[in-house]
Amino acid sequence: MTDSPDNGVNDVNEVSQSSTRVRFARISPRAYEHPVDRGAMATLRAVPGVSEVLKGAAGLFSERGERLMALASAIRVGENQYPKLDRLRNECAETLDLDVVPKLFVERNPVANAMTVGIDEPFIVLTTGLVEALDTESLRFVIGHEMGHVLSGQAVLRTLLMRLLHLQLTIAFLPAGALALRAVIAALREWFRKAELTCDRAGLLCAQDPAAALRTHVYLAGGTDLTQIDIPSFLQQAREYEEVDDIRDSIHKLRNVEGMSHPFAVVRAAQLQRWAASAEYRAILAGEYPRRDDDAPTSNLGDDMKSAAKSYKDSFNNSTDPLVKILNDVGGTLSNAAGKVFRGFGGNGNNGDTTADQEPTPKS
Repeated sequence: MTDSPDNGVNDVNEVSQSSTRVRFARISPRAYEHPVDRGAMATLRAVPGVSEVLKGAAGLFSERGERLMALASAIRVGENQYPKLDRLRNECAETLDLDVVPKLFVERNPVANAMTVGIDEPFIVLTTGLVEALDTESLRFVIGHEMGHVLSGQAVLRTLLMRLLHLQLTIAFLPAGALALRAVIAALREWFRKAELTCDRAGLLCAQDPAAALRTHVYLAGGTDLTQIDIPSFLQQAREYEEVDDIRDSIHKLRNVEGMSHPFAVVRAAQLQRWAASAEYRAILAGEYPRRDDDAPTSNLGDDMKSAAKSYKDSFNNSTDPLVKILNDVGGTLSNAAGKVFRGFGGNGNNGDTTADQEPTPKS
């Protein structure tokens, strides 16, 4: 993220870090998936034919055309073109033990962005705005993030989302069709915001440097000069955002996020730094993680859905957001009332004994 090129000292540090970086042999994406994202992806993996349906819908567009467009309008990274990025590309693929190393392109665009496109042969695109802004280890984090999309199989839905957004413009004159499509797009965006949290974790596993990930998020939030940024103050912004005490702010938060494909940079930073400090992250670094060879999606579906539900429940119960608290309190009140009525009719399985009413019912 520096304005000046890397010097010899940085190169020495990179070699040292590379020699100690952990490689995650046959790591399953389940190891680092955000719980809510994991539940959504498990459902898609478990239902027979879903992948074929998605590919069929995506087949309305030409993936070959997208690859040709990248080939004709961007720089393909390789040994002789952006060799440093090519090294990072191969090292990230090795760290996550990908079977195929995705191709990487750099396109001329001042807006800092990265994306993974394609279904049969996903490829990664970085913009010049991003490449010029980030330091080497932050670029490693970004490329690892995109590799996470590939390993998790998320490039399929990401590509479909991009194509549906394009399709939405062409059928806007059909109110019914546009409304239905908007609902699908909204659902995909909600999933993809969680998928971004997942792939931030994949990027951290590649970089194995929480500070490099944080530098990336600071830049995306507007920090062009780290000497002008106070990290504790930056992370305090996330706490203030999460702890709003006015219901009007809660409604604004919902409205602001509706059309977003990514979580806000400050929120992403806080989420990832919490995961970087977790026992789960340390266990993965120590080699304790599920392997792809042992994955059995259909048998894991129930656990994954429970994990997703628990994540949502914990998020609700621990939230200080006033709107969430109201919804949570209403849900708990309705749950208690329903439980008392049900037990009053002897539905508690205790032969009509209503003494259980004295025990509080947990909030849903």
